[in-house]
Amino acid sequence: MSEPSSADQPADSRIESQHTGVRNRRPAGFVLILASCAVFAYLFDQLTKWWVVSTMTEGDIIPVLPPLLHWHFIRNSGAAFSIGQDYTWVFTIVMVLVSGAIIFYARKVRSAWWSVALGLLLGGALGNLTDRLFREPSFGVGHVVDFIAFPNFAIFNIADSAVVGGVILWCILTFMGIGIDGERVSSGKQPPKDGNTEQRGA
Repeated sequence: MSEPSSADQPADSRIESQHTGVRNRRPAGFVLILASCAVFAYLFDQLTKWWVVSTMTEGDIIPVLPPLLHWHFIRNSGAAFSIGQDYTWVFTIVMVLVSGAIIFYARKVRSAWWSVALGLLLGGALGNLTDRLFREPSFGVGHVVDFIAFPNFAIFNIADSAVVGGVILWCILTFMGIGIDGERVSSGKQPPKDGNTEQRGA
């Protein structure tokens, strides 16, 4: 006797089967994507900062694609793009909390694009957090190395770029209605799981 095809199954059964398949996806692959993006962003950030500190003196400006792009070495006590320079310790705490939250929720990700977004956020946060913890003037309030300069724009670094890229991708996925579990968020009501409908009188 042949098995019933998916076309022969009730619609609510097919929907429940799809939802079960999403829930049963193994998280290891998505965690690996997230971790890879985080490691790439972190290492790229730290290597470029090491190069800047090793080859430039604070305040130096090197033309790259003048007048569009310069390397301009500064140390930033604030957040991304030099925001809030008088509250260094606050941003250190925020980065610790953000990094911890991403690591905690990583096992719940079932979307490759969400893995990329969260990986970029994690790598960027850890990159600047490393500066806060281990650079001068002291532990927890270290100044971040910034060096990418465009005309009439704040000076930033690779970690800042990774954070901004992750946030932009986060917004796009949210706008498209794609949840962290890989499912599209629907405003409509889901059909009953048992397939039963309530009969109502006219």
